[in-house]
Amino acid sequence: MIDHSLMSDMLSPFWVSIKLASVTTLCLLLFATPVAYWLAKPSRKQAVARLKVMLMGIIAMPLVLPPTVIGFYLLLLLSPSVGIGQWLGEHNISPLIFTFEGLVIGSIIYSLPFYIQPVYAQFLRIPQSVMEVAHLLEPSSFRRFISVALPQARVGIVLGSLISFAHTIGEFGVVLMIGGSISGETKVVSIAIYEQVEALNYEAAHVMSGVLIIMGVVMVALIASVSRMSQRASN
Repeated sequence: MIDHSLMSDMLSPFWVSIKLASVTTLCLLLFATPVAYWLAKPSRKQAVARLKVMLMGIIAMPLVLPPTVIGFYLLLLLSPSVGIGQWLGEHNISPLIFTFEGLVIGSIIYSLPFYIQPVYAQFLRIPQSVMEVAHLLEPSSFRRFISVALPQARVGIVLGSLISFAHTIGEFGVVLMIGGSISGETKVVSIAIYEQVEALNYEAAHVMSGVLIIMGVVMVALIASVSRMSQRASN
């Protein structure tokens, strides 16, 4: 049997992971949704169109790069001696490495393509005629985005949110590089499982992995349901 102290040590990483996934998904909802909308808008100027292609390529980099590579360069960028970390130190602001806030930054970057792609695809599906009518009725681009584009892309936004949340729950390489394993602060469930396996405590690793499998099945079922809704809406 697993004792109470070990059970508490097992629950804490789950809370950190759920908290991290929730904050990351919320940040993506607020900041990445307008980016996806801008990327999906037709561009008359070639320079803007090329910029969008380059930006899409940069956003997609976490899909092809190992998580440890992204985590390594984020570690350098946020460290007190260079980049953002140096600027923070010069202004007497606490460094971001090995903090929950640093994990959020890393998770946003690593989960960005998983959110952007379904939302971008949904914005592309909005008929041009709908946006042209909205342009005639509403001169404000911000109001058109809120009242027309967002409702039309709601399925993609929900799908992107679910995928980003599920992806963040399972992160390992990036969070290990920039967050380490500080209990209650940066130790997420994937790191906790790794440590239990290293300690040959397979019983605890089985329990934690089983919970993750159940969560994964639920998330996959939700994602599949939303995908079916998207296909029905497009037909």
